[in-house]
Amino acid sequence: MHKPLLAPLLASLLMALISAHAQAQGVYRIVGPDGKVTFSDRPPADATSAQPARTTNTGPAAANASLPFELRQVANRFPVTLYTGSDCAPCVSAKKLLTQRGVPFTERTVSTNEDIAALQRLSGNSSLPFGTVGGQQLAGFSDTEWTQYLDAAGYPKQSQLPANYRQPAPTPLVAVKAVEAAPAASAPPARAAAQRQRPPAPVNEGPTPSNPAGIRF
Repeated sequence: MHKPLLAPLLASLLMALISAHAQAQGVYRIVGPDGKVTFSDRPPADATSAQPARTTNTGPAAANASLPFELRQVANRFPVTLYTGSDCAPCVSAKKLLTQRGVPFTERTVSTNEDIAALQRLSGNSSLPFGTVGGQQLAGFSDTEWTQYLDAAGYPKQSQLPANYRQPAPTPLVAVKAVEAAPAASAPPARAAAQRQRPPAPVNEGPTPSNPAGIRF
């Protein structure tokens, strides 16, 4: 009695299962060469067109992208910045410690009056070297103290930097402003006498019937 209804019921159930499967697979948005947009449950032949767009990241995470996972996690969480100056032996020692241990760091140089003023605002004094490990500040250099802070942050005791890793070049603490070209010196004003047109010299027309003597005033 109920057999005629069984086939439509099974068909309806099958369509529902197919629809649910398609929704679980996801839908791909495909842009053809002619710009026409289509939607499909299958990825396009060109795999690159199915990849999500990537945003450009220029922060610390992008700079540390080539580091091993654990080191990258530590470097992103507790970034190290070293402030150095010229003719500063302790600065060289601090830089050597970080390099030998394989700690990725940012080096900022202090050389101008603007740099010194910025360092004073940052650290409260102008002594070098000065470093930061995350939010911790290190004034001066002590091998023991710096090692303790690096250990506490979780930096490996032995270098794990890739063989092709290159330390970023040092940059000034205060960005160097482009020197504006001095305006060209304006030409000296011309002398008033040269600018004025001199009246033409009187022409001696000689005697005329109305002025037989040729007198001019």
